[in-house]
Amino acid sequence: MSTVLEAIQADFKLFLQALWDQLDLPPPTRAQYAIADYIQHGPKRLQIQAFRGVGKSWITGAFVLWTLFNNPEKKIMIISASKERADNMSIFLQKLIIETPWLSHLRPKSDDARWSRISFDVNCSPHQAPSVKSVGITGQLTGSRADLMILDDIEVPGNSMTEMMREKLLQLCTEAESILTPHDDSRIMYLGTPQTTFTVYRKLAERNYKPLVWPARIPRKLDNYEGLIAPTLQADIDNGQKAWTVTDPDRFSDEDLIEREASMGRSNFMLQFQLDTSLSDAEKFPLKCSDLVVTSVNPSTAPDHVVWCSDPKNLIKELPTVGLPGDYFYNPMQLQGEWLPYQETICSVDPSGRGTDETTAAYISQRNGFLYLHEMRAYRDGYSDKTLLDILKGCRKFNVTKLVIETNFGDGIVCELFKKHLVQTQQAIDIEEIRANVRKEDRIIDSLEPVFNQHKLIIDKSVVEWDFKSNPDEAPEKRLQYMLFYQMSRMCREKGAVRHDDRIDCLAQGVKYFTDALSISAHEAVKQRKQEEWQDMMEEWFDNPEAAANHMVFGMTVDQRRQARGKAGGKSVPTWV
Repeated sequence: MSTVLEAIQADFKLFLQALWDQLDLPPPTRAQYAIADYIQHGPKRLQIQAFRGVGKSWITGAFVLWTLFNNPEKKIMIISASKERADNMSIFLQKLIIETPWLSHLRPKSDDARWSRISFDVNCSPHQAPSVKSVGITGQLTGSRADLMILDDIEVPGNSMTEMMREKLLQLCTEAESILTPHDDSRIMYLGTPQTTFTVYRKLAERNYKPLVWPARIPRKLDNYEGLIAPTLQADIDNGQKAWTVTDPDRFSDEDLIEREASMGRSNFMLQFQLDTSLSDAEKFPLKCSDLVVTSVNPSTAPDHVVWCSDPKNLIKELPTVGLPGDYFYNPMQLQGEWLPYQETICSVDPSGRGTDETTAAYISQRNGFLYLHEMRAYRDGYSDKTLLDILKGCRKFNVTKLVIETNFGDGIVCELFKKHLVQTQQAIDIEEIRANVRKEDRIIDSLEPVFNQHKLIIDKSVVEWDFKSNPDEAPEKRLQYMLFYQMSRMCREKGAVRHDDRIDCLAQGVKYFTDALSISAHEAVKQRKQEEWQDMMEEWFDNPEAAANHMVFGMTVDQRRQARGKAGGKSVPTWV
């Protein structure tokens, strides 16, 4: 018996096999043995990225027991994304110590020993620090010390949705580093599966945390892994193993992986099962949040010119961003010229049926070639009367003069329903039907990219806040997919680039309507307006000098003067009447 104990004491893989047998589990798979070997013989700071479901957490839990099995005086800290997950690991370890006969010597002998889900002691010398302590990544880390730190799946959708969240998570990882004791055999390990294409695990690799990657299939593009493929898999590749072959058939069959890819989508599968984060290439995504101008948009007037600048002083830190790494929102540097009414305000509507897609409406104004997004609304009940009336309520709020509606869906029935409600609500709004005949991804980018590059799109801050808080009942990863700025920053020319694209499609449709107006130079427009004002003033002086003098004293605009003279004219009759 002593020979067996000495063997499992020297080799963690044997310990793992014995523990699996104790738990009535199937023998460890080839991938699990490889991960166990790297944990035992790897560097002081290591990182394990393995496909979801391989059993990373169980293996590291076993490593905690093996470490204490060899040296009960060791102090270990387990950190997870949530306190509950960390506590569950602690409870699991306690149960194994109690129920495994050859681990019985680890049971504490003293009644004063700590034995809770938060922390517990094994049979060791009295010490301020517990043998094992579990804590959430956002919990109280300072003041603790540990010889072995295991950070297990610290990245989850709830703490990595935005760039700000990821930066905060990296800062917490830095704090964890200070807890490690300054001993030669002290170690810190990260285990996890990337949750976004901009995973913090890539940043950790830059901080000397040596990662190894275990994808579920032999990769098609090895360059995407930067030489980090696990040695056993690399040996298979060198021996001629075909691409896309299942790497651990004892864990997942080929049919199982096919079903998972079909259900979760290619991008998520590539992240969570192939550990491929190459899709984070910012060059693939031309629509950047930093090209927008974000400020408080006036509902009725706008300045002559809006000056964009990406100076750090203009960075808006308080607004949440779901864009690419380093992609933030910026305030305008200057608002120049006079504030005058918008030249036109429209409501762009992208209808949809009931279900997962959204019916969206964007309220957009134009002045001097600049576009202003006042508000965006989204609905999940198709084109119900409640939804259409709410859209028209917004039209009244922003003095909309035209509804721009995509007719690909419903073959124009939505337009007819809008006409009925317009008559009932007594709103004189023109309707323009749009039929798209270009692939959606190309259409969206072709409409928006020139506007973004010229910094001609101004977004109200409330739109960003509403967008981030929308769909609160959805799971975090699904909430992301419905957000306008998530769709915007992930849009590329690949088919199906974004799963849900209703909001960005609606915005692109409204911007496309103003394409001709955007060709107008803001400076030329100001020059032309001043010339028109001068001509109108001269005409009024010749016709009625007294009225002209009064209008000048009151500071009336050219439109106000014309209205006073009865020359303004009324609104045009909508085409649907």
